Amino acid sequence: MIKVLIVDDDPFIRESMQVILDLDQELRVVGISQNGKEAAEYASAHPVDVVLMDIRMPVCDGVEGTKLLRALPNPPAVLILTTFDDDDYIAQAIRYGANGYLLKNVSPSLIISGIKTVHQGTMLIHPDIARKLAGMLESPRGAQAEPSYLFDQVSKSLAEQGLTQAECQIVRHVADGQSNKEIASSLFLSEGTIKNYISEILGKLELRDRTQLAIYYLKLMQRN
Repeated sequence: MIKVLIVDDDPFIRESMQVILDLDQELRVVGISQNGKEAAEYASAHPVDVVLMDIRMPVCDGVEGTKLLRALPNPPAVLILTTFDDDDYIAQAIRYGANGYLLKNVSPSLIISGIKTVHQGTMLIHPDIARKLAGMLESPRGAQAEPSYLFDQVSKSLAEQGLTQAECQIVRHVADGQSNKEIASSLFLSEGTIKNYISEILGKLELRDRTQLAIYYLKLMQRN
């Protein structure tokens, strides 16, 4: 049974989400909170597996709430659910350890599936958010704009996890939103070779796909 805490300042949303989630036999709503501070206080005193978190809330928003939750000794997974796709919120929520990011216009079945996904330890990003992240990485944080010393620091972090210099270059291109064909053209390699490289990279970093790889790169950029 996955224990879920719902965090939203709108009582209608809280009640609706509770009704929806309680219909699934694998989920149990154990509490509701009106802001991020309340959520952290609740999770510090009660077992919680996944926090379904709104972003824009008074007193303590979802970004700060995520930071507080992830700092707990036994932090729950945090799935951000919001109607807003603001760039700053996206970057900050991921930086502070959010495990997933969905927009509120998705179907209830996708929200339920998302909760189960982040509970399993897999990062989940709504496709619209993933595209926005790719744009954020490209400009101003893309390969052409980022300082060389910053890329060197990120490459060092990747190398410590077993990536070669060539693989670090490919990660940079993936984070820049380039396709296999574009990367192959830039590095004078075949598309098949690039595909094999990416499979190796994902395996070494224990990531699922290119979106997770781009997000991972973003996190390293913000950390350095």
